[in-house]
Amino acid sequence: MALPQDPPEDAQDSPGADHGHGAEPLSFSAILRTMADDKRRERVSVADLLSLMQDRAFGALIFIFAMPNTIPTPPGTSVILGIPLVFLAAQMALGKAPWLPKFIAGRSMLRTDFAGMVDKASPWIAKAERMLRPRWRSLSSPGAERIIGCFSLILAVVLALPIPLGNMLPAVALCMMAFGILEKDGVWIAGGATLGVVSLFLVAGVIYAIIKSAFFLIAAVFA
Repeated sequence: MALPQDPPEDAQDSPGADHGHGAEPLSFSAILRTMADDKRRERVSVADLLSLMQDRAFGALIFIFAMPNTIPTPPGTSVILGIPLVFLAAQMALGKAPWLPKFIAGRSMLRTDFAGMVDKASPWIAKAERMLRPRWRSLSSPGAERIIGCFSLILAVVLALPIPLGNMLPAVALCMMAFGILEKDGVWIAGGATLGVVSLFLVAGVIYAIIKSAFFLIAAVFA
C-alpha cells in the first residue's frame, strides 16, 4: 500500500497559503515579513508579490508603488514608480486580472534590502491593519472596484507628472484606497477617494500657479 506523501515544501511554506480549512489568509504585513525572513530567497521580485498576493494583488502592488511617494523623493522617482501604477489602475478599471510587463515584473532587490524596507514599513502597516475591517462592502464590489480603478488611473497619471510636491497627496490617497481594497474596507476606500479629490484640486492650483508665474516672467522679459 502506498503511503500518503507530504505536500511539497513550497506548498507548506507559501506565505499566501491557507493552512487548514477555514483558516484566514495571512495579512499583508505578515506576507511581507515572511518573504523578508525567507533566507532561501536571494532576491525578491515584483512577480513574487504578484504571485503570492493572488486576488489581493491590486491593493498590495498599488500600495507598494505608491508608498515611496508619500515622502519627498529624488526627482524622477515619481515617474519611475508611476508607470506601474498606471498599468495596474488601468487593468482594475477594465476589470482585468492584475498583470505587469516583464520589464516591471522582473524588477527585484536583494532580500536583505527588502527586509530593511519591511522593517521600516511594518509598524505603520500593522497599525493601519488594526483599524481595517470589512465594512461598506458595496464600495469593494467588482463594479465599484472598476470605478475606483478609473479614479486611481487619474491619480496615477498625476503622480507620474514632474510636479513639485504634487505626488505626495495623490500617493497617500492611493495608499488608503489600496488598504481598503486589500481588506474590503469601504470606509478607507471612501476616505482615500475624498483625499484624492482634494489632492487633484491642490495639484490643479499648483499647475495654475506655475503657468501664471511662467507667463509673468515671459511678459517681464519681453516687456
